[in-house]
Amino acid sequence: MKSETKFDPPEICDRFSPDADAVIFQGDCLELLRQVPDKSVQLVVTSPPYNIGKSYEKKISLETYYEQQKEVIEQCARVLTDQGSICWQVGNHVDNGAIIPLDTLLFPIFHNLGLVMRNRIVWCFEHGLHSSRRLSGRYETVIWFTRNTKNYVFNLDPIRVPQKYPGKKYFKGPKAGQYSCNPLGKNPGDVWDIPNVKSNHVEKTEHPCQFPVELIERFVLSLSNKGDWVLDPYLGAGSSVIAAVKHQRKAMGAEIVERYVEIAKERTKAAILGNLRTRPMGTPKYDPNQAGNKLTIAPWNNIQDERQLRLLQSMAEYKP
Repeated sequence: MKSETKFDPPEICDRFSPDADAVIFQGDCLELLRQVPDKSVQLVVTSPPYNIGKSYEKKISLETYYEQQKEVIEQCARVLTDQGSICWQVGNHVDNGAIIPLDTLLFPIFHNLGLVMRNRIVWCFEHGLHSSRRLSGRYETVIWFTRNTKNYVFNLDPIRVPQKYPGKKYFKGPKAGQYSCNPLGKNPGDVWDIPNVKSNHVEKTEHPCQFPVELIERFVLSLSNKGDWVLDPYLGAGSSVIAAVKHQRKAMGAEIVERYVEIAKERTKAAILGNLRTRPMGTPKYDPNQAGNKLTIAPWNNIQDERQLRLLQSMAEYKP
C-alpha cells in the first residue's frame, strides 16, 4: 500500500529573501524596501492610507503625507524592473467636508521619476458610507505607471471579459459574415465594476478597508508573469499577496499592525493550500431585485404624504 505524499506548504518569511515564495513583514514598508535589490520587482500594487483618520492610521498634514508617500514611491521605483508596473490605488482625502483627489496630488511624484502613466482606472462599487452634504462616494482610482515607454509586460488575454454581443458579425467588406469580436472576450476597459469588501462579502475580515482579491488578480495576471515578484508596501489583510500566490507569483508585503499581519499570514497559508474562500473573477454581481428579497419591497404602507407616494411609485415603474 502506497503512503500518501505529504504536502508541505511554502514557508511565509518574515524578511525578504530572493529564494522565498511569500514574505509578510511586520513593520514600516521602508524597512522592507531597503532589503529588496534594485530592479527586482515586476509589479508594485497597493492602496496606501488616505490620511482621513482610519483606526490604522494617524491623521497628519497633507504636506507631511505627500512627503511620506514620495519617499515610499521613490523606493518602489528603485526596485521596479525595466518592464515593470506600479499600480497605486487611492480615493479622496477629506478635510472638513472638502475632498482632495489623492491621485492628482501624487501624480507629479511618479511623473518626476520618469514613470509613464498608462491608465487611470476607475474602480466603482455600490456600497459605502452615505454622505448628507454631498453625493456619496462610490468610486476610487488606480493610477498605473510603467518604467519603460514601450517594452513593458501587458498580458490582455487572461483578463478579458465576455463580449456584450458575441454573435455580432461584419456586414460588409472582405470579412463579411465572419464574427467581428475576439472569441476570447473583450478588453475590460478602464472602468471596473467590482464589489468592495463590506459586511456580507465572502472575504471580509476585521480590517476596515481591504482590497477585494479579484481587483488585484487583474493586475497580477496582466502585468506580471509566473515566478515574478509582486510587492505591496501597505499590505493590510494580505489580499495582494493572496492574489499573487494564487497565480504562481512570488509576493511580499509590509504591514505595521500586528493583528493585520496575523490575518494576512492566516489567509495566505489558506490560499497556498487552496482553502481560502474568495470571490471568483468574473462572478456576476448580486441582483437585489431577485425574487424573495424582502429588502427591495417598496414601503408604500409607511408613506403618509400622497405626493411622495406618487413620486416613489413612478420611480419604481420607470424603465429607461
